Amino acid sequence: MTKVTDPFAAAPQLMKQWMATSLAVQDSLEKSLIELVKIRASIVNGCANCINMHTAEARAAGESEQRIYLLAAWHEAPCYTPRERAALAWTDALTGLSQGHTHKAAKEAIEAEFTPEEQMKLTLMINIINGWNRIAVGFGLWYEGGAPAKAA
Repeated sequence: MTKVTDPFAAAPQLMKQWMATSLAVQDSLEKSLIELVKIRASIVNGCANCINMHTAEARAAGESEQRIYLLAAWHEAPCYTPRERAALAWTDALTGLSQGHTHKAAKEAIEAEFTPEEQMKLTLMINIINGWNRIAVGFGLWYEGGAPAKAA
């Protein structure tokens, strides 16, 4: 059995601030868009914990199964709005920076669909979910229904 570090127990003050920032950022744009971004980044990062959590949250907020499932192949799926497609392209570009700086087209797309303030909010959200993915994968976290579960 592998010991799992609980980030909230290990660094409670910092994690409280991280959570507060996360909540503020996620409430800064429309919920459906934020959930799509969280799920997509989590797919790219291979974070099962966050995919599990955010697909459940998206369903609870009324997102369709089709749109959730198709996030893995969103480029070919016609069910996303131009604004959502721009956000997903920006998510892919920023989440995959280590694979090359090929974000010019994605930047142009978000400039066409988002105000400068919204661009920053979206960018912060992408950074937040990438951070959560790294915390969850790095420490082997698994949350079921909002509560930490015992890891195997």
